[in-house]
Amino acid sequence: MSVKRKKRVLAIDDEAAMTEWLQILLEHAGYEVKTALFGTRGEELFKTWRPDAVITDLMLPDIDGIDLVQRFREANQEAEVIVISGQGSIPRAVDAVKAGASYYVEKPVEQDELLALLERAMAHRDLSTENQQLKRQLQDRYRFTNIIGKSRKMQEVFDLVESVAASDANILIQGENGTGKELIANAIHHNSHRAKGPFIKINCAAIPKDLIESELFGYRKGSFTGAIADKEGLFEMAEGGSLLLDEIGEMPPYLQTKLLRVLQEREYRPIGTDRIVHVDFRLICATNVDVDSALKDGRLREDLYFRINTITLRVPPLRERTEDIPLLCDYFLEKFRQRYQKNVKSMAPSAYHLLIRNHWPGNVRELENAIERAVLVSKGGEITAVDLPESIRQEGSSTAEFVIPPHRTLAEIEKMAILQTLQRTNWNKQEAAQILGLYRPTLYSKMKKHEIIDAGKAARS
Repeated sequence: MSVKRKKRVLAIDDEAAMTEWLQILLEHAGYEVKTALFGTRGEELFKTWRPDAVITDLMLPDIDGIDLVQRFREANQEAEVIVISGQGSIPRAVDAVKAGASYYVEKPVEQDELLALLERAMAHRDLSTENQQLKRQLQDRYRFTNIIGKSRKMQEVFDLVESVAASDANILIQGENGTGKELIANAIHHNSHRAKGPFIKINCAAIPKDLIESELFGYRKGSFTGAIADKEGLFEMAEGGSLLLDEIGEMPPYLQTKLLRVLQEREYRPIGTDRIVHVDFRLICATNVDVDSALKDGRLREDLYFRINTITLRVPPLRERTEDIPLLCDYFLEKFRQRYQKNVKSMAPSAYHLLIRNHWPGNVRELENAIERAVLVSKGGEITAVDLPESIRQEGSSTAEFVIPPHRTLAEIEKMAILQTLQRTNWNKQEAAQILGLYRPTLYSKMKKHEIIDAGKAARS
């Protein structure tokens, strides 16, 4: 059983004596504390360390304190910010509260008053977190923590996420680019008992291979060229929470060995130190590569693979769940209509048909970009086919016409019509049956009669 994580407080003040006093006071009260003398450093710690509350001065050497409070609030609506300032003016206090500060205190600060305000801020944050969790539990079944889908395949994914989220089992999420692997990882973390802990993410493909180790393990100042200050590793930052290693297949083999050792021993040494760091985090990995090929090529160590895939979640590509496209379109249409203040309220049937028949190599991300583009260029209240990207219009037009070759029997023509419609709908039988004006059981019967093999099913097996 993991030890309950201490509440984290970030203290920012340009006076070293003040930050030292705050650190001693707050640590003695049972809080975990980090300090910063500059606003930019405080902002960096806020994003990476994810404190439960911030205590900050308004007079900082590099940034206005009001702007900093506003950035905290924009980055995290639930952030509790206590402002301390020697400028005892009502307008500044009002500005601080407007920017998102929970409380405003004038210097000199009474320690009992500050601790009481901090305790109140923590209680408010806990209540807000509980309310958010209740809202998530009451969400529509088709919206699982911002993952949209009513298709059978997505419902199976949702069911599996709900089943495994509460455990500490290592999770491997597989899926093509743009399918929403990170959203699935978010759902796992936020539906787990670690939801109040940090959720640290790193994309192994986006960071140079020689820097991944220092990011994960951290290092001591002077341990290598460029190490100008101590750096806390992501393993340590994820304490009490979850760690997402995206594109795990891009991690260098030697580092995979070290990761395996951390998972087995639950401890490690930061680079250049003899300090032992004990870790307690839930590991979630994601990859878009074919795992069998990666194992065969040696890009992914077999022993690590067996360690990280206690549970494997496969996120289906969009072409395998085309019945979700209308639902996704409605969601993205409303999202971008509000963002760009456009009076676009619906989509023409011709546009829907093009979207459903598209192959979607970029998956949900590509669909989102297509709807954003359509909302921006649309001239009226309805998105039409001409508003969609040219690549989608071209793919749709290439299969839009049904040409009957000469000297064919009626049965041959029927087979061609069914086959082409299935191909246009990416082998979605429900959609194909609607287009052909058939009941789905009738379509299955005719496919059997004409010996039409389900190419979509064959590709997925």
